[in-house]
Amino acid sequence: MTKLIIQIPCYNEEETLLTTLNSLPKAINGINEIEVLVINDGSTDKSAEIAKNWGASVLEIKPNKGLANAFRNGLNEALKRNADIIVNTDADNQYCAEDIPNLIKPILEGKADIVVGARDIFSIKEFSPLKKFLQKFGSAILRLLSSTQVEDAPSGFRAFSKHAAIRINIFDNYTYTMETLLQANAKGLKITSVPIRVNPKLRESKLVKNIFDYIYKSMKTTIRMFIVYRPFRFFITIASLLAFVGLLLVLRFVYFFIQGLGNGHIQSLIFAAMFLISAVQLGVIAVIGDLLSINRKLLEDVQIRLKAIEYDKNK
Repeated sequence: MTKLIIQIPCYNEEETLLTTLNSLPKAINGINEIEVLVINDGSTDKSAEIAKNWGASVLEIKPNKGLANAFRNGLNEALKRNADIIVNTDADNQYCAEDIPNLIKPILEGKADIVVGARDIFSIKEFSPLKKFLQKFGSAILRLLSSTQVEDAPSGFRAFSKHAAIRINIFDNYTYTMETLLQANAKGLKITSVPIRVNPKLRESKLVKNIFDYIYKSMKTTIRMFIVYRPFRFFITIASLLAFVGLLLVLRFVYFFIQGLGNGHIQSLIFAAMFLISAVQLGVIAVIGDLLSINRKLLEDVQIRLKAIEYDKNK
C-alpha cells in the first residue's frame, strides 16, 4: 500500500484554491491512496471552508506564520497521516497538477528521495528578462553550493519520500526551497529534477514583494544554511583567501627589503599580520564549526530514530 499526500500551503487563497483542488489527479499508477492536505496558514478568508467543502483535510495554523513554517508543519502532519510520498504544490495553481505522476515517478522507482519540478523559465511569459536571468543564475549558484544538479532551485513543486521527509529540518522562516536542497545533499539524500509545466498566472506572488527583496532574503537564507551545513568549507575558504593576501603582502615587503627599500614599506608587514591573524582565527572557527556540525548530525540521528518510532506507531 503506497499513500500519497498532496500538501498545499494556503494563505488567503479563496479565489484560486478551488481551481487548484479541482486540477489534482484522482488516481495515479502505483499509488493506492491519495489524500489532499491544505495547510491553512492563518487565512482570514474562506480558504479553509472551501477546502473542507471540497473534501480536503485541513491543518489549521494561527496566526499566519509564513510559507516555510506552513511547509514544515505540513510535512510533519503528512508523516503522522502515514504518507509514503508527499507532494508540495502551491495554492495559486501555478504548477500543472497533471505532472504529479511524473514528479513522483523517480521516488516510486527508488531512484530519488526528493524530486524537484523544473520549470522552463525562459518560456514563462509573466517573468521579466531580469527575473529569468536571476532565476537561472540563482539556480546555478545553489547547484554549486549544494553539489546537486537541480535545474530550478526556487521551484516549490516537489515530491519527498517518507525517508527524506523524516530527515528534513526547516529552520528558516522565509522559504524552504533552498534550505531543503542544501540539507538534502549533506544528509546523503538522492535528488533529481523532472521537467514540469506551469499554468497561466492567477495572482501576483505573495512571497516575492519585489525582485531585490527576494534576492536579499534568498542570499541570506543560502549563506546561513551553508554555514550551518558546510561550516568548515565556508570559514576555511575565507581564511585561505585572507592568508593568501597576507602572504602576498609579506612577499611584497621581502621584495622591497631585498631592493634596499624595506624601511619604506613596513606597512606591508602590518597589514600582512592583520590578514594572517584573521586567517588563523577563522581557521580555528572552521574547526570549531566542524566539530559542532558533527554534534548536530549525531543529534539529528537521534531525532530521526524518534520520528521513525513515533510515525510507525500511527500505522
